[in-house]
Amino acid sequence: MIYGIPSYDLPLMAGVGFLSYLIGSIPFGLVLTALSGEGDIRQIGSGNIGATNVLRTGNRKLAAGTLVLDATKGAFAVFCAFVLCPFHTGAAEALAAACAVAGHCFPVWLKFKGGKGVATGLGSMIALSPAIGLCCCAVWLIFAKVTKISSAGALVAFAALPLLMIWPGHIPFSSPTYLSGVLIALLILARHHANITRIFTGTEPRIGQGGNQGGK
Repeated sequence: MIYGIPSYDLPLMAGVGFLSYLIGSIPFGLVLTALSGEGDIRQIGSGNIGATNVLRTGNRKLAAGTLVLDATKGAFAVFCAFVLCPFHTGAAEALAAACAVAGHCFPVWLKFKGGKGVATGLGSMIALSPAIGLCCCAVWLIFAKVTKISSAGALVAFAALPLLMIWPGHIPFSSPTYLSGVLIALLILARHHANITRIFTGTEPRIGQGGNQGGK
């Protein structure tokens, strides 16, 4: 047994992971910009499919819609895992959260070239642990507002996520939720490697400003 999951349920777990990946792969930023007549978001600003780059179209409602839908798909994947799995160890939900973020970052529909996972990661964590997810979201919003750099807020928020899960979350190191949170944080930080370089060189675009990379 793994995390209390009997071996005969492992195929179901694999199916949950795959379904969550597909849900996470839905490129809402690309779909919304195309439907609104704004063009192909991959040809605008940084070329990223996330909300920060969608904001560079000048359409705030479109960016907000992308943010909400990207977060919702992360939460929805966790909800589907809860419904589909007959066991309640939290392992299925934790797997779904990580796979949804991976799907956003590496969507099969876009030749595995996706976003940076911030909104989907926040949505997934809110579904896994509402208090911790909301704390992470608050950290992101505060630092993004102070610095005017979305990626800076995201980096601080997800770097802090493993600590937030310990306190005030009191989530055990050995729990699937903690493992999922750490994997999500590491993936999002890795996806921001170029942003980190630009932040230190002072060339990272601010919110609403054009740029070559950046955003979610």
